Amino acid sequence: MELPAVNLKAILLVHWLLTTWGCIVFQGAYPWTNFPILALGVWAVAQRDSVDAISMFLGGLVATIFLDIIYLGIFYPRSSLSDTVRFSAGMAILNLILKPISCFFVYQMYRERGGSLRPSEDRSSYQPIDSSEVPADPESKAHVTRGY
Repeated sequence: MELPAVNLKAILLVHWLLTTWGCIVFQGAYPWTNFPILALGVWAVAQRDSVDAISMFLGGLVATIFLDIIYLGIFYPRSSLSDTVRFSAGMAILNLILKPISCFFVYQMYRERGGSLRPSEDRSSYQPIDSSEVPADPESKAHVTRGY
């Protein structure tokens, strides 16, 4: 079964809208934790081949899941729920519900860009600095520095 292709721009747009609507009621730490992570997502869109950009965005999404749970649990309004407050709180909760799904799709993009959670086994290009051995490559002859 093949997964549907989800565009990173669509994920960013949805979370930006939901975060903006959630900020109507939840001010303070809520926008300060969510908008910088969305900026990391913009970085991941701008640099399509960067594993670092997509991994930072993925890590930020995971972190904001836990931060949003704490923030909504503490600051959810319990009295005088007007329509605006209910709408804003609902959008913040919907944003929280969609984040694990977004993490799944962003993780797939991370894997497509060459990222892996396992440590790299390829150490063929590794050469210790303190090694006194000369490289076996014939093109890399001793480099002679010349004075000017």
